[in-house]
Amino acid sequence: MTAGTAYIVLFRGVGGATQLPVARLREVLPQAGFRNVSTYINSGNAVLSSPLTEAQVARKVAAAVKEQMGFEKRVLVRSLAEWVKAIEQNPYPDVVAEPTKLHHFALEREPEAQAVKALQGKATGAERFVLNGRSLYLHTPDGMGRSLFVPKIEPTLKVAMTARNWRTVLALRDMAAAIRP
Repeated sequence: MTAGTAYIVLFRGVGGATQLPVARLREVLPQAGFRNVSTYINSGNAVLSSPLTEAQVARKVAAAVKEQMGFEKRVLVRSLAEWVKAIEQNPYPDVVAEPTKLHHFALEREPEAQAVKALQGKATGAERFVLNGRSLYLHTPDGMGRSLFVPKIEPTLKVAMTARNWRTVLALRDMAAAIRP
């Protein structure tokens, strides 16, 4: 079996009170047939390789983690190529020096145009965002924790998503890039 494509695996809703035991995750994913598995911090981030498609990886990871760990969260997956493209398309290169104030949201699917328009109407503070396909970029100059806009994003767009700060985005890119086919 070939190693296949390098993927970034993102679990939704992990962090704070909801922890994903990463040592166990590093055992479960290879048992499910994935290769080159590694994790990044305890907030639901992994990289792996697989010959499966993105959608197949997401389903198989979610099923394995539910079955083996009793952990049930939605999983979003991006190929390394798509992740790198999202990094290259960052509309806020001027703020990468403050990586905890720049966030990339991986969306399950592209939102509908009217939902995007509705979200634009709710962006009234210091934050600014750009939506590009299945990526949303958000600059939070006052920090993510103080944002009144962030809680409005997912309900307005009506799309499942998960966010990572720029430091994590770059770390996951580097980890996935280290996977050799």
